[in-house]
Parts: sequence; C-alpha cells; structure tokens
Amino acid sequence: GLLISAQAAMPDGRPTPTGLEVPRWVTLKSSQVRARQGPGLDYRILWEYRAAGLPVQVIAETREWRKICDPEGSVAWIHRTVASGRRSVFNRSEQEIPIRSGRSETASVRARLSPHAIVSLDECEEGWCRVRARKLSGWVRQNAVFGTQDRALCNAARPAGPGRN
Repeated sequence: GLLISAQAAMPDGRPTPTGLEVPRWVTLKSSQVRARQGPGLDYRILWEYRAAGLPVQVIAETREWRKICDPEGSVAWIHRTVASGRRSVFNRSEQEIPIRSGRSETASVRARLSPHAIVSLDECEEGWCRVRARKLSGWVRQNAVFGTQDRALCNAARPAGPGRN
C-alpha cells in the first residue's frame, strides 16, 4: 500500500518541526513571558508579556521556539514551554462585547466581555464562538474577538519587533 499524508507547512513551504499547522493559536501559560528578537536565549529580550491566557498566533516555528503575532500586531519569539494549546479569545477593543445565550444578534445578553478581557474559547461555528468564564458560557461574534482568525495576522517574514502586520 501507498501511504500519503498531508504535512503541515510553514509559510515558506518547509514542513513545520512539530507537524502542527502554521498559523495556529496558542495561549501564554504565565503572566511573565519574555518576547525575544530571535529563536534562542542569546537573542535580546524585546518586552515581557504579563497576561496569562493571552491568545497569540504562531506564524513560524523551530523545534524549540515559536514566532508569534500578538493582539497589537507585534512579532516576537517565545519558547515552546511558555505556550499552551488551550484556546482563549481577547477583546482588544475599547468597547464591551455582548456574550449572548445563542448564535444570534437577537439572543439575550448573558454578560458582557470587558475591554481587554480574556475568556476561554470552546468552539466556533457559523461566525459565532462559544466562550466560557467560570460557570458562565455564551456566544460572541467571531469577528469581534482576537484569537479565532484562520489567516495569518502578521507576515512571518517580518523581523521581530513592535508594529503592524
């Protein structure tokens, strides 16, 4: 028999070291994650993330390091051990986002996601995402939150540092 498998590839076409898709979403495990200029401890620390659970998008990777795009459109490298496969979403706007009882603009509002708040993500379907915070769960519009987009939000070829796309 012939075995054919689809292999996950980086933006430049090379296979990913982990075999996982790029881009993909991860969350920061800790409230102190160092963002580096390159994939190694010898690279300069650009800044430190202080938001455990923050969703970031992996746009490239090495075996040990992940090149990420954050909610501000900045690019940095983080070590694989500070990232989790758990999913979350982030309200990067200055407005509250209604969390509804169902996947509809007319569904009742159960709660509101405060500006710059993070909640757990369960699933997305038909343009809506089910989110969870403690015992509350509900639905938010997929395009209203950061952490659900399918396309790469930053250019993987861009050097690490602050900036947009």
